Amino acid sequence: MQDSQSKPSRRGFFFGAVATGAAAAAVVAIPGSPLLEAEQQAVNTLKPAPEKGGGYSLSEHVKHYYRTTRV
Repeated sequence: MQDSQSKPSRRGFFFGAVATGAAAAAVVAIPGSPLLEAEQQAVNTLKPAPEKGGGYSLSEHVKHYYRTTRV
């Protein structure tokens, strides 16, 4: 018995991976993309860097990290 499907090839796999990556890059590069808007909003909400150096602040992210490291 012969199968009507051919064996999967590495070439086909890599072609699909490249096509998927190109499509994802195109979606991000489209002006007005929700991903691009979310990134821009995140950049706009960042606190300014401290003038005298340092920069450590006990943010929610840092608190979460400390909670996860408890034994």
